Parts: sequence; C-alpha cells; structure tokens
Amino acid sequence: MKPVTYRRFIRFLKEELALSTDSIAIAERQYKRSPSPLPMILWQYGLVTLEQLDRIFDWMESPQGLS
Repeated sequence: MKPVTYRRFIRFLKEELALSTDSIAIAERQYKRSPSPLPMILWQYGLVTLEQLDRIFDWMESPQGLS
C-alpha cells in the first residue's frame, strides 16, 4: 500500500470504524513480526467485527483505497 493510501486507510479505521490508536498499533506490531494483510490481523485479534472487516474490504476496493 502506498504511503498516502496507508495514511488514508489509518484515518478510515479511526474515523469511520472508531478504532483506537492502541488497537491499530497492536495490529501494526503483529504485521512487522509476521506480515499478513492488516485487515486480517485486526480481525484475528478481535479488534474488528466481521461487519467491520467487510467495510474495510469495501473501502480498499473503492477509489480512495485504490489510489
């Protein structure tokens, strides 16, 4: 993910899904240990619901997620 897109993604997680900075930091630390898609890490750690995971994937497929 491009840096600009990544920043928008983090903003989406915080503003649209109301994830805390701490929750995002947990997922980012796990990603550094064992790279896998960040949305899946968020879900595996119980930081997002399946509905939120669907919203994340929808966002990623949207124009703002693809740029």
